[in-house]
Amino acid sequence: MITSTANQKVKRLVTLKKKRKARDEEQIFLAEGLRMFREVPGDMLRELYVSEAFYEKERELVDRKAGEAGVFPEVLSEQVFSHVSDTRTPQGVLCVVRRREEMSCEELLQPDQEGRKPLLMVLDNLQDPGNLGTIVRTGEGAGVTGIFLSRDCVDLYNPKTIRSTMGSIYRMPCLYVDDLPELLREMKKKKIQTYAAHLEGRTDYDREDYTGGCAFLIGNEGNGLRREVAELADTYILIPMEGEVESLNAAIAATVLMFEAGRQRRRK
Repeated sequence: MITSTANQKVKRLVTLKKKRKARDEEQIFLAEGLRMFREVPGDMLRELYVSEAFYEKERELVDRKAGEAGVFPEVLSEQVFSHVSDTRTPQGVLCVVRRREEMSCEELLQPDQEGRKPLLMVLDNLQDPGNLGTIVRTGEGAGVTGIFLSRDCVDLYNPKTIRSTMGSIYRMPCLYVDDLPELLREMKKKKIQTYAAHLEGRTDYDREDYTGGCAFLIGNEGNGLRREVAELADTYILIPMEGEVESLNAAIAATVLMFEAGRQRRRK
């Protein structure tokens, strides 16, 4: 059992928790908590760390998952586990996870393996890790086939983002792109309709047809979509508001749009 925060493995975990560059170099991320542990695919689990109390309670589960992945579970003292944890009340299990193999832009613009027409999210300069994680999680539930992120979006593999995905990070295809306007021009060539959630929208979101290939554009929490991105959208749509509310949180707005598209596709 590891009982010192000076241990080299512990120091590395702290670095991975805090520094995006270190995570990017190893092409991994940290997934903490029982649910994230239960759902991690065996071929993605690289390392496994558990607290002494968690191992005593969940030894059978830990040994089975570790065996399936071919890794050895490292047991940490409660103090050391709290040191590497990114939560106030650690659940006692931390996974080092290999990132899923990225799909190419071309693949994401095609029907998916189940034959579903593209239902895509395009995120422009989103900055809140909780918003991003919620969109990834909700996207899986709504039938989204892929998510594009501008290069300046918050880190998809930030521990807070990972927790917010509640396991969907293992399954949802996501891709950072350097040039969103070029991506949108490529979508036009592929006959994928693009819809900007925008305050200048004149069409209520539920009056459009999303049963074909389509993409929703969601902008920065404070400033919305950049003009050069918004100008390339085929249609500006609006989520109508009652009272004095002007707009919704980015993740909530994305959720409304994704589930409307999912509803239409189920009824087709």
